[in-house]
Amino acid sequence: MRSFNGRRQRPEIVTRGIPRPRPAWIERATSADHKSVGLLYIGTALVFAALAVAELVLMRIQLIVPESTIISPEIFNQLLTVGGTTAVILFAIPLALGLIGYLVPLQIGARGVALPRLNLLSYWLYAAGAVAVYASFLYAPSDAGPIAMAPLSEAAFSPSNGVDAWIAGVGLATAGFVLFAINLIATVSGMRAPGLAWRRVPPFTWAASASAWVLAVVGPAMIAALAMLFIDRNFGGIFFSAGDGGGPLLYQHLAAIYSTGLMAVALVVAAGVISEILPALAGKPLLSHRATAASLVAIAVLMPLAWIQGMYAAPLGAAWTTGAMAIALALVLPFGTLIYIWLATLWGGAIRLRASALFALGAISTLAFALGLELALAVIPVGWLLDGTAAALAAGTYAIVAASVLAGFAGLHHWFGKLTGRQLGEGVGKAALAIIVLGVHLYAIPMLLAGVDGQPADVFQYFEGTGVSGYNLVASIGAFVLAIGVLVELGNVAHSYGHGRPAAHDPWGGTSLEWFALSPPPPHNFDVVPDVRSPEPMRDIREAIRMRTETFAPPASHRRARPAEREEAEQTDSSGTPVA
Repeated sequence: MRSFNGRRQRPEIVTRGIPRPRPAWIERATSADHKSVGLLYIGTALVFAALAVAELVLMRIQLIVPESTIISPEIFNQLLTVGGTTAVILFAIPLALGLIGYLVPLQIGARGVALPRLNLLSYWLYAAGAVAVYASFLYAPSDAGPIAMAPLSEAAFSPSNGVDAWIAGVGLATAGFVLFAINLIATVSGMRAPGLAWRRVPPFTWAASASAWVLAVVGPAMIAALAMLFIDRNFGGIFFSAGDGGGPLLYQHLAAIYSTGLMAVALVVAAGVISEILPALAGKPLLSHRATAASLVAIAVLMPLAWIQGMYAAPLGAAWTTGAMAIALALVLPFGTLIYIWLATLWGGAIRLRASALFALGAISTLAFALGLELALAVIPVGWLLDGTAAALAAGTYAIVAASVLAGFAGLHHWFGKLTGRQLGEGVGKAALAIIVLGVHLYAIPMLLAGVDGQPADVFQYFEGTGVSGYNLVASIGAFVLAIGVLVELGNVAHSYGHGRPAAHDPWGGTSLEWFALSPPPPHNFDVVPDVRSPEPMRDIREAIRMRTETFAPPASHRRARPAEREEAEQTDSSGTPVA
């Protein structure tokens, strides 16, 4: 287009006003960027970690001495219900999902996720569920236990609306987890970088993908159980009413499938975190990338199938319990393979004992205690004897602390710079690790011994002369120590988020693609996504840069002549004939 004087017109952009920038918290809360959603998950989960340890401390205050009356039975049961829900559903799983949601798109070289708005909706469903659970403190929280076992959670035994609030909260959070899993499956299946075949996918992404499939299977089962329980309580249903022909054992099956699946998710994600941290800080690749991936998938498949292991006291047939024992014992192979790979990776490596590596090693040692106890409980006579006792509680405590507290904090130390652009405090982190490990052993070992002596799990009170007073005193001290360690690390995270030292883009020499991005990454993640040619693309990129730097030489026309070349040029004429 030309103007009247023959000159070409230039397009102009006209605006009637620049939109005012919104506050940062509104941008974070409404952004569908997977990194913002991941940080929302992580931040919310850490808040509930503080609430979970506070509720644990309150319950252990009641159990310091025998026949204590500091807390009433109703309040104790309410703390037990909300505390158990908080520890697993509001802290452990969301922390894992936050790390997954932030890091997996970076690890596969994607510029985002497949369904960003669905991803954001998953977080807000989880947040709404958490609000529903804790809003019940305004009137009467649920006192039906962490899984609201029917028929005790039926209206005849639990008439308060707290159980309905618990059903709504857990249902909303679980629906959010299922939507998150659907988005993750779609993202990993269709948005991997060129050349990133499944055999080259990093271990953490393998763990995330396996966990997403577990959530997609067990989540709807629990939503169905909660829907039936809600109908029983409010609309005259008889799904779980034994007197009217219902099956309360059905609810126990569905709840056990869900709880076992959530524990499988926590353990698989923790194993993925450890499998990323140890090779980076040992300066060696994993002993076997394929064996690691196969073990992660095997745990994700086998562990939910062993849900009956926690139901040995239920009226089940011998075939069911024997099958559950066989599956539970079969888990020795993938877990043992992973531990062997981790130790072999460390052997002979130049290990840098940073806080992330120490947290990972603490998670491995604590996980070994959990596996030993779970294997013992998987044997039918032992499991039948100790089911529902404090010994089972000790095994669960070891598992959740290893998978979510120690491995979760290891992941935060390893990737905190990538998430926020700042480093977590190393000295404070190491001190918190020592306190947490001491606290979990002081708590779990006495509980194990008390369970062997016959103390039931989640008991409100115990009596003098039963032989468990000393165990409970030490366990209460251990719970206080554990809470202090968790709170110290949470304080470290809060302080470092705003005042930590700036982090480098690749401080550990990692091998997966998240270290190719800036710290923190831009909204589009990558300016250029490289082709992937091995399971360690960042190692390939560094090698290519090194080779190009060492073999590059400027053209002769731009290169300064060396002294010998100048001297030879002075001794020849223009035709190349030597001058006498």
